[in-house]
Amino acid sequence: MALGKLQKVLISESLDPCCREILQAGGIRVQEKPGLSKEELLREIRDCDGLIVRSATKVTAEVLEAAERLQVVGRAGTGVDNVDVEAATRKGVLVMNTPTGNSLSAAELTCGMILCLARQIPQAAASMKEGKWDRKKYMGMELNGKTLAVLGLGRIGREVATRMQAFGMKTIGYDPIITPDVSATFGVEQLPLEQIWPRCDFITVHTPLLPSTTGLLNDSTFAKCRRGVQVVNCARGGIVDEGALLRALQSGQCGGAALDVFTQASGAEPPKDRDLVNHPNVISCPHLGASTREAQSRCGKEIAMQIVDMATGKGLTGVVNGQALSKAFAPQTKPWITLARALGMVLCTVGKQVQGNVQVCTLGTPLKEAGSYLTPAVAAGLLAKGTQKEVTLVNATLLAQEAGLKVTTTHSDVAPEPDSSTGLVQVSLQGTPHQVTGTVQGSTPVLQQINGATFKQPAPLSGPVLIYRAKASDTSALATLTGLLSKAGGQLLSYHSSSTVAGEQWSVLGLSGPLSNLSELKPHVTEVFQLHL
Repeated sequence: MALGKLQKVLISESLDPCCREILQAGGIRVQEKPGLSKEELLREIRDCDGLIVRSATKVTAEVLEAAERLQVVGRAGTGVDNVDVEAATRKGVLVMNTPTGNSLSAAELTCGMILCLARQIPQAAASMKEGKWDRKKYMGMELNGKTLAVLGLGRIGREVATRMQAFGMKTIGYDPIITPDVSATFGVEQLPLEQIWPRCDFITVHTPLLPSTTGLLNDSTFAKCRRGVQVVNCARGGIVDEGALLRALQSGQCGGAALDVFTQASGAEPPKDRDLVNHPNVISCPHLGASTREAQSRCGKEIAMQIVDMATGKGLTGVVNGQALSKAFAPQTKPWITLARALGMVLCTVGKQVQGNVQVCTLGTPLKEAGSYLTPAVAAGLLAKGTQKEVTLVNATLLAQEAGLKVTTTHSDVAPEPDSSTGLVQVSLQGTPHQVTGTVQGSTPVLQQINGATFKQPAPLSGPVLIYRAKASDTSALATLTGLLSKAGGQLLSYHSSSTVAGEQWSVLGLSGPLSNLSELKPHVTEVFQLHL
């Protein structure tokens, strides 16, 4: 489940030179090839461990499939619309972005767009270049006292709000995640969307493009707005329904629009439909939100540093699809992730064909927030032997669902003594008697219970391990196993036996290496299996 060594990274678009320099200083070989065609990208990506893009490169499922060694896709910017995140997740490829890198540049462009709409600056400047002097034609409005609706109150939305407050604008807004108490701290009154439409003079959108935000401004919402409302979209094409916007402009319901993004345009190509661009009350830019020297330097620097930190094991930041994996870099969580994966492997082996619902229960206050990273670790263990794909914390949950497994998590702050100060993890196959329990002692994952049988001395879960169940009164299994180890030149590193349940007990043995043939042992045991943990 560990990440492999990052040796080679392809940068497929023009980025600040600092990006290449930081990667090279981190010991990574860099190939810079901006402007690749699709066919060229498919060839170049085959032997790359990392890919860094801006917005023009389309990282499709086909590209990901061709990338035999790819471990990470780094987006030098905020949105990841040009990356097939689901396909990347299925393959176990991390997707990173730099969510703060271009926030200020995008916010400043938005503020500039609002000013341009209010005073028709681009149209007046174009008129002057044509030799005209139309002072009356370009009558504008003051921003002071006007109401600005900010839809999406993340980093960029709040930066826009605070800047426009300096012009005397009243800021209202909506965000399904940011609470009204939080937005009040930066001067935005949150309201339901239905109350926002009739109250605002200007609307600016700062949401990701999701099914719930596609066409957020449409014929219905424009009809509820004040006549002459002004609209700004420097976020993502598609949030504003462009057909509805054109109709609102033509009828005068929308007084003007400023667009830096378009539904049909990519980061490298203009929109095919020119009706909006050519409308006299529309100000349009060729996707300039992040096009400042400072933002490009910041994004290039941040994505390079994130990839170097990942390659050197220092940590993960800006992860879009593998938040669980970011926890795997923390020294205090690593052994718990190892434990959860080991418990998943043991449960899968004991339960033979594991399907249906698997319950992960964390016990003890120290593990209160651990479910987010222990659940995919358990799923990775459950799938370790049953799939041809490499299973990681990035794709384990998705692959488990596709395999017919539903892994859920519960938590209780109360853990039995003496483990209340460290915590316990229980993994159960619902509807069966199969359950395994473990904890971490020091930095070693250990097994405490299996199917109701308790180990007085917990058994370490690391390296080659042999587990068998046999009659408690029959000691021949251990003697036979010792003989097999001797023949193979192996060593018995540890031995732990459980309490007796229905006349049988479990034994867990740590070996110096796996045994190739267990046929002599099988007549002496009820079941036996080997794992490499």
